[in-house]
Amino acid sequence: MTELDGSVRVVGPDGPVPFVDLFEGRDELVVYQHMWHDGDPVSGQCPGCTVNAWHVQQAAPYLRARGVSFAMLTEGPWAEVVPFLRFMGYTEPWYSVRGLPAPVGVDMGHIACFLRDGDRVYLTYRTTGRGNEPAAGIFGLLDMTPYGRGEAWEQVPDGWPAGQASCWYWATDADGEATWGPTRRPTPQWTRPGAMPVEP
Repeated sequence: MTELDGSVRVVGPDGPVPFVDLFEGRDELVVYQHMWHDGDPVSGQCPGCTVNAWHVQQAAPYLRARGVSFAMLTEGPWAEVVPFLRFMGYTEPWYSVRGLPAPVGVDMGHIACFLRDGDRVYLTYRTTGRGNEPAAGIFGLLDMTPYGRGEAWEQVPDGWPAGQASCWYWATDADGEATWGPTRRPTPQWTRPGAMPVEP
């Protein structure tokens, strides 16, 4: 475990609050650390983090039932984050950690777990990349299907569909086709009311 300063202030809907307040009086806290691209529109925010955020937010009520608090952290400036949250329909607590030191304010794209002992706060676990996959149900479901994830690195029998580059699920165009092109949005955004095709 690594102790950190629980008094560092994060910015949320009610202004700056100490990080320790994110525990909401509980002893354990799980956070997802969402990347941010300053000045980019909603459709230009990190598609990988959007995949993770889409899944982990749904876990929050279950975590709370177990006595574990949940929050989303982002390095984005709060004024830019608010329209993104509104568009995505996110209702769980989000906070800007812009300019804060590690492990709270750097290395986004991670799931991190913290323990509170009174006013003392400890980082107990962090993961990123494929380590985030257990929190995203789509991977477990795809792993149960006959063709699996359909990624290029997988060995498949002759006659099966060729795999695609990993992260194909992160961003799609209005027709649902995986793309990194100028018409892409993070995949979950297409389910949001008002999501329109991106103009190249």
